[in-house]
Amino acid sequence: MGWPRKLRPVYPRPGRQGFRRWIPSWRQLLGLFSTVVGTVAVLVGVMYARTDIPADLNAFATQQDNVYYWADGTEMARTGEINRQDTDLDKVPEQVRWAVLAAENQTFYSDSGISPSGMVRAVTRMVTGGSTQGGSTITQQYVKNAYLNQEQTFTRKLTEMFIAIKLDNRMSKDDILEGYLNTSWFGRGTYGIQRASHAYYGKDVSQLNVSEGAFLASLLKGAGLYDPALGKKNHERAVERWGWILDRMVDGGKLSKEERARYTSFPEPKAPPRPAGLTGQTGYLVETARAYVSAHTPVTEKDFDLGGYQIRTTFQKSAMTALTKAAEDVKGGLDPDKRASDKDVRIGAASVTTDGRIVALYGGPGYLQQGFNDANSSVVPAGTAFTPFVYAAALRDGVQLERGKPRTPVSPATVYNGDNKVSLRTPEGPYWDRSGKIVKAVNDGGKSWGKVTLKEAVAQSVNTPMMQLGMDVGLDRAGKAAVDAGLLESSLGTKLPAFSLGTATPSAIRMAGAYGTFAARGLHSEPFSVDRLSRNGNEVPVEKPKAERVLPQSVAVAVDDALREAVRRGSATAAKAAGADAAGKPGTGQGNKSAWFAGYRGTVSTAVSLSRIDPKTQELLPLDGLGGAPKDATGSTYPLDIWTKYMAKAQPR
Repeated sequence: MGWPRKLRPVYPRPGRQGFRRWIPSWRQLLGLFSTVVGTVAVLVGVMYARTDIPADLNAFATQQDNVYYWADGTEMARTGEINRQDTDLDKVPEQVRWAVLAAENQTFYSDSGISPSGMVRAVTRMVTGGSTQGGSTITQQYVKNAYLNQEQTFTRKLTEMFIAIKLDNRMSKDDILEGYLNTSWFGRGTYGIQRASHAYYGKDVSQLNVSEGAFLASLLKGAGLYDPALGKKNHERAVERWGWILDRMVDGGKLSKEERARYTSFPEPKAPPRPAGLTGQTGYLVETARAYVSAHTPVTEKDFDLGGYQIRTTFQKSAMTALTKAAEDVKGGLDPDKRASDKDVRIGAASVTTDGRIVALYGGPGYLQQGFNDANSSVVPAGTAFTPFVYAAALRDGVQLERGKPRTPVSPATVYNGDNKVSLRTPEGPYWDRSGKIVKAVNDGGKSWGKVTLKEAVAQSVNTPMMQLGMDVGLDRAGKAAVDAGLLESSLGTKLPAFSLGTATPSAIRMAGAYGTFAARGLHSEPFSVDRLSRNGNEVPVEKPKAERVLPQSVAVAVDDALREAVRRGSATAAKAAGADAAGKPGTGQGNKSAWFAGYRGTVSTAVSLSRIDPKTQELLPLDGLGGAPKDATGSTYPLDIWTKYMAKAQPR
């Protein structure tokens, strides 16, 4: 009984006074450290011994398609079939293999399957509350791809490490590398370097050169960040990493300087193919919903490509049918074979409820024919459909008529000069352009309206009062009101006097959502397209917007009244055919290069844009003579016709 007592540390320490009684001796600290280290070593040893290499690989082939559903729960589309094909390592050119190793694990053939320093970094991040991602060798990545899941937890990281060590002892390095190349995600729905080679370069992996291999190797860091087809920033990152990988191969002695010098141009991959089967408008709906999943759920592109997801969208089949028919009926009245003015017409439309649900959209002639979604396009100027936001800003913020003086409140009854060619003024005096001339506002057709109220100016689409009102309220404040209502800041553009007449280029989805703010009496919900998400029956959280007060109710009600007046007896009387409760506003862009109609009935807001875009230069073309109309016709009747036909028949909920 005596020896255990001798081993037991005496604490607090006898023979010392005050706080020194509580300071452990170096022997006690050493003993504590040895105990902790020993305990951890025993635990790690036990975990290592109990961790077995799973008998089966993750079964990619058994994963399901991703299934998209209409809002009522009926099936809309299936996508996401796994695009994977194993290939032998000797079919992969040696320099392509070395490009992968240079990018991901240059010491692969000499390491033990794990990176101790990388593991320390991962554990440190975990202890400090950060992500455990990082610090993985190719062997560890293969373990994660083939045997485990993509979770970034401490337990999974330890399991990955133990399996990697055992796998490194059991398999040859070449076999591990082959498995890694066959199970890695390269984006575009592809798993494995063979399918990736076809997806990006349209050739067998054996035909890749080292430059193309370096680009594919860059995708292993995250195809969502490095696929050039996904945007300009992606392209810049891809070029930078491609060059870095080739330089790293030179540093590692796997590529000569002479050969490196031959590869100065980035090997541009081909454009991604559009999925077969997503015909008509369905492809636009799937594209919109998938983008929402990527931005508003924890599901990564890599996870999504594995399949097995069920996506309940907000799209309503009856509304989609009605909107598609309305757009195609109106477009069918054009004759591009006989009239050059009818060529290259683009129509975008979207229908959004006041709680943010996108219930329908029209993205173009068909997804397989035109992959670009015109409902989500930000290239078509809003024209005078933008003026309600200027009106809202003035009602909310008042106007600044003299610099240094208090802002003056305005109301719907405030009178402005509606004559043609009215000189614009700032708080300091006349507004001069760069050529030294006073800028004058012009009305459609050169008509002079005399003194008009602001409400009348909105309802009748009188330009001159709205341009001056924009100067008086301040163009920054007008832009802020538009953004508060739901437009994107990035779509506003330069704020010159014409800004008040709609030089901003919102998408139809955003315009519909912003007009819905007036219908909801100043409450706004961001547009969304996915109501629920699950994987094999298990719910996955989806961020959905909440209504926020963005405009005072009195301001929104006043704008609503002006938009209803536009339908009752103003610039949008044809919209009465959609119903007595219709409210809305047409819009014509500068130079007659765009036409809009935006409005709502009840809780459903719909915006329709029309433009002509040169397919070679992507520049806007004038709508003069569209449909055989006189040269001075604006083309705004077409969006209004689509809107009216749709809203008269559709009954979105």
